[in-house]
Order: sequence, then structure tokens, then C-alpha cells
Amino acid sequence: MARGLFDEIDAGAGNSPLAERMRPRVIDEVLGQEKLLGPGRILRRMIEEDTLRSLILWGPPGTGKTTIARLVATATNAEFVPFSAVTSGIKEVREVMAEAEAARRMSGRRTVVFVDEIHRFNRAQQDAFLPHVESGTITLIGATTENPSFEVNSALLSRSKVFTLDPLSAEALTGLLRRAISDKDRGLGTLELEVSDADLVRIAEQSGGDARSALNTLELAASIAAPDAAGVRIVDDNVIAEAQQRAVRRYDKTGEEHYNVASALIKSVRNSDPDAAVYWLARMIDAGEDPKFIARRLVILASEDIGLADPQALPLAVAAAQAAHMLGYPEALYPLSHATLYLALAAKSNAVGRAFVAARGDAERTASEGVPMHLRNAPTRLMKGLGYGEGYRYAHDEAGGRADGMACLPDSLRGAKYYDPGENDPPLPGLAVAGHDGLDSGSDPEDVA
Repeated sequence: MARGLFDEIDAGAGNSPLAERMRPRVIDEVLGQEKLLGPGRILRRMIEEDTLRSLILWGPPGTGKTTIARLVATATNAEFVPFSAVTSGIKEVREVMAEAEAARRMSGRRTVVFVDEIHRFNRAQQDAFLPHVESGTITLIGATTENPSFEVNSALLSRSKVFTLDPLSAEALTGLLRRAISDKDRGLGTLELEVSDADLVRIAEQSGGDARSALNTLELAASIAAPDAAGVRIVDDNVIAEAQQRAVRRYDKTGEEHYNVASALIKSVRNSDPDAAVYWLARMIDAGEDPKFIARRLVILASEDIGLADPQALPLAVAAAQAAHMLGYPEALYPLSHATLYLALAAKSNAVGRAFVAARGDAERTASEGVPMHLRNAPTRLMKGLGYGEGYRYAHDEAGGRADGMACLPDSLRGAKYYDPGENDPPLPGLAVAGHDGLDSGSDPEDVA
């Protein structure tokens, strides 16, 4: 075992969360990732044969990325250095690399650098690892919940092996819960818990494949359940429901308040209230919200609630999203604030979404109807002979750049109207906008898929 690898756990095991205490310490304790760590599987062979190279572990939260990184260091007798991309920067990277180089020169011992949420590092920060990975000073293990093809520097990615971790099955999670209940050293075995198999399965199924979530729920349920006269703590449906309710943080990226605050931002922008919009943006950033989530919402808003009323809104929102991705926190707050205020102050229209919703209904109903012959492409003599493209009029050759009278919809939909401009939208050709109020569809634009 690498020196100090689990010191932070052992030093305060009684106070550490159950999920931390129950972290597997040998490969055979890992459940749910048998395709990587089962007997004869590739990652297990790399560890056992000490042929490991730098890795990128890609998977949802609570699937074992940190555990696997620690087990790699244990099995290879390497120094383990955990590193958070959320709280660390270039300065910390350089300090860690210097220490790793010193350890290598003095003892020949390798260092496994584990970078949690490596996708939070920008390209320049990721580049700082490259020379040390190439020289063999460190074995880099990055963990990410995002697709590494898009979030990890291509040069770093080419020097690493990517392994995909799956959400844990209900069966695997149930096994972890049973292990925690019976373990008297690290688990809850001294509490005399009584939990039915059905309730363990319920906890597992409601944990979304996340081992940490499942163990946190079990630990909270055990603390809530009062011991009876015999000292037995009975964890039933009511106790589990209360534990799950208490476990929801006030602002959780996957919880209700996450969506409440995001909804408040969206509705404030839609209502052209810049002060409220930037306030809710600040709430999200202060809570550690992923800048990509915020940027996506702003890009959607630019089309859904502004659209053609201000054609510059969408490119500005996209530029802000790209800038936020390039910069990362804390500087990402500037382009995100820039876009939020612009969108809040822009003219509003939901004509884009209403046009699509109206057209989609007809598109689904007439999906089997062929494209009118004059609109079809005719790349071959045979197709031309069959009438493909016959009767098509090139708009640029027509007066006003529009071939009036040429139908561009299927015959059954001829004359259908989907785009209904509001007072801020460009008018239909030949129509004045004066007095045009638009169409109230009676639907909430947020329902647009």
C-alpha cells in the first residue's frame, strides 16, 4: 500500500461519512464495474501486471472513479496525490509536479496524480500536465462526468487510455448496502440495524446508480431510526422516506432547488428584468453551478424567448458559452453576466418556438407523404426523366427574390401557416406589422422540446 494513501480516512474513521469508510480497499471489493475490473479484464490486468499508463475515467457520480484511482496507486506502490480541478490552478499543478519530480529522483518512486473533475480545467491548465506525463514523472488519472472527447485536451487524451464506468446496477448497490450493514469495523454493524431486502432494493433503485448517494441515504436512515427496547433500529419505508428528504441539499445540481433557481433565471430574462436575472445568475454561480449548464440555458433563451426579434442574441449567447468554456471559473462569470444582461434587455418574441410546435404536429401527421416533385433533387438523368425537379422556379431569378405561387409544402398542407410574427419580429413578405398582435397559442414556451 502506498504510504499515506488512506491516512486521511483512518485518522478519523469514526467521523468520516459511511461512503468514505466503506470505500473498497482491494480490487475484489469493487462492485458494479466487472467489465473493467473482473478477472482477466483489461484494467485489472494493467494493474496486476504493472503496465499502467495514464488514464481517463469517464462516468457518472458515485461509480468508483476515485476508488479505482486509489487502488491503482495501492497496487503499484505509488505515491497518491489527489488533486481537485475545482479548487486548484496552475500554481498548485506546478508545485505537485515539482514534488513528484523530486520523489522520482530521490527514491525512484512513481507518483499517481488523480485529478477529480478534470473537465473543469481549461486547455492551458491541462497542458501543464503534458511534459510530466510524457517524461514519466507522473501517472495521470483524470476523472470526469463529461465526454472526454470534448472536454479533455486532445494531446493529453492521446497519451491516456479512456475507460468508461457505468452507473451501478440496483443489484450492485444492494450488495454495497448489505456490506455496510454487516461491517462492524467500517460500517454500521454495531448498530443492530434491521432493514428488509425490499427496502434495501428501494434505496438502491432510487439512488440513480450512485453508490455515494445510496450509502448516504442508508447512513442517515440509521441515524434517524430510534432503537427499540431490544436496541434494534428498524429502518422501514417511513424512515427511508424521511432520510431521503433530509438528504436533499438546499441547492443541489440534481435536486429541486437547482431547477427552481434555473427557472427563476429563465423567467426573469423572459420578463426583461435585468436586475433579477443577474441576481439569479449570481446565486447559481455562487452555488458552484457548472458554467456549461448556465451557458446552455442562455443559448436556448436566445432562440426561445428572443429569436428573430433580435437576431444578434443567439450569436452573442453562443460566443458567451464558448468564452465561459475557454476561461472556466472565476473569469467565466463575465461572459455569462454579459449574455444574461443582454438577453434580459433584448426585445422578446416566442414566434420561433410557436412556429416549430405548430409545424411539428403537421409533420408527424403527414410524415409518410412524399416531397413535392418540383422540390426534389434531380442529380441523375433517370430522376429527371421521372419528373424530379420539374416545375421548380429559382427564387433569385424571380421579381423580389421570391417565386410567388410555387408551393413548398405537401399538397395536403398547402396554405398552412406556422410562422406568426409578433410585434417585434420581421413581418411576413408583403405584410405590414402595424397592428399585428401575434398569435396566443395558449401554451407555455418552456414546453417546447
